[in-house]
Amino acid sequence: MHNLSKIELLSVGFMVFSIFFGAGNLIFPPFLAQNAGTSFPIAMAGFLATGIGLPLLGLIATAKHGGRYTQLIDERVHPVFRAISFGLLYLTIGPLFAVPRTGAVSFEIGIKPFLAVGSASTGELIYTAIFFLVTYWLAANPSMIVDRVGKVLSPLLLLFLCVLFARTYYEPIGRILEPVEEYAVSPFASGFINGYLTMDMLAALPFATLAITAIRQKGLTENADICRACIKACIIAVVLMGMVYVSLAYLGATCPSVLGYSANGGIILSSATYVFFGDTGKIVLAFIIGFACLTTSIGVSSAFASYYQYVFDGRVAYKTLLKLAVFFSFLASNVGLTELIRISVPFLVALYPIFIVLVLVSLFDRQLGCSSIVYRWSIGMTLPFSILDGLQAADIKLAGLQELLTQYLPLYAVNLGWLLPALLGVAIGYVLARR
Repeated sequence: MHNLSKIELLSVGFMVFSIFFGAGNLIFPPFLAQNAGTSFPIAMAGFLATGIGLPLLGLIATAKHGGRYTQLIDERVHPVFRAISFGLLYLTIGPLFAVPRTGAVSFEIGIKPFLAVGSASTGELIYTAIFFLVTYWLAANPSMIVDRVGKVLSPLLLLFLCVLFARTYYEPIGRILEPVEEYAVSPFASGFINGYLTMDMLAALPFATLAITAIRQKGLTENADICRACIKACIIAVVLMGMVYVSLAYLGATCPSVLGYSANGGIILSSATYVFFGDTGKIVLAFIIGFACLTTSIGVSSAFASYYQYVFDGRVAYKTLLKLAVFFSFLASNVGLTELIRISVPFLVALYPIFIVLVLVSLFDRQLGCSSIVYRWSIGMTLPFSILDGLQAADIKLAGLQELLTQYLPLYAVNLGWLLPALLGVAIGYVLARR
């Protein structure tokens, strides 16, 4: 058995932290806490479960299987299922939602506060056109400068946030109000669903190889040692991300009593920064988040184009796929940040449970007998109900069925109707596999 030194573990832990420390995700905890009010600790517990816990379980599951996660799904479920599910995954973290959000977030925080009333739409069109042209240019001509800028900006953003948090704890903007909307009824479940918006668990599966490679470069070769080191590094990342997200949530919870309720977390961050540091603070935040979002946009767009080039076996050129991804991201980003988030919720509510079940079942692959029957039953039972949850999140009503499910299916009312069928699927698959 070989172990990493404490310094090496810290190094890998910070690297795992940086994978998930995206500027685009900073907008969710303050918005959640704004609406959750005095219930924000409960809501944040749900958010942290899906926003941090599940991504790290995804990393561990991939490490446990030696980085061969797609091959595992081919063997345990079916190659067609893997192709469709991972195709949707890359679309989601690519041009459908995550990449457009980088442009929308950087505009909302960095540019919109300085524009005259009524000029936001034109300003967003011009800004996102420039943003995604630069994304294409740098992703089509990769260089070390992007990695270097990213490595500098993440610590700068973290440092700025630490200063912001210190002011928030020392001198809160206002008092915390009572919860509103769904947070007044089911704060934990609402926070759990909002954790989907980070999309970090989806990103964890294809990008887990970065963490595994970093651990191997430290000299570990045995799969058990790599998995053990990954778990320890993930604990470090969990603590860091938890501190950042909880501090952002506290900031958001203290804002509405003075600043009123905001339409999204980008407005909250920008407004709070102005209260504490004036226009200078807003400019610094705009600069850091703008470039941090740009490096994320470049990296994910490049990963998307590379993946689909592999899917099409090289028949479609990398730059052609990159152009399509960047152009669609530009179009999607111009619906506005609030609308983009609203549109993404039903899609994520339908897609996320599939990968939650895959990750959890693969973590206990050996205990479940390494059986494809367990995987197929669990996915087969989860899929229809996750789609129904997605339809409900989109407010698409199926005559009579909605009332029936609300009455008889536990947690359906809070978009977690897939949970009991998934557990039943695992149990049925396990029993059948042992016969």
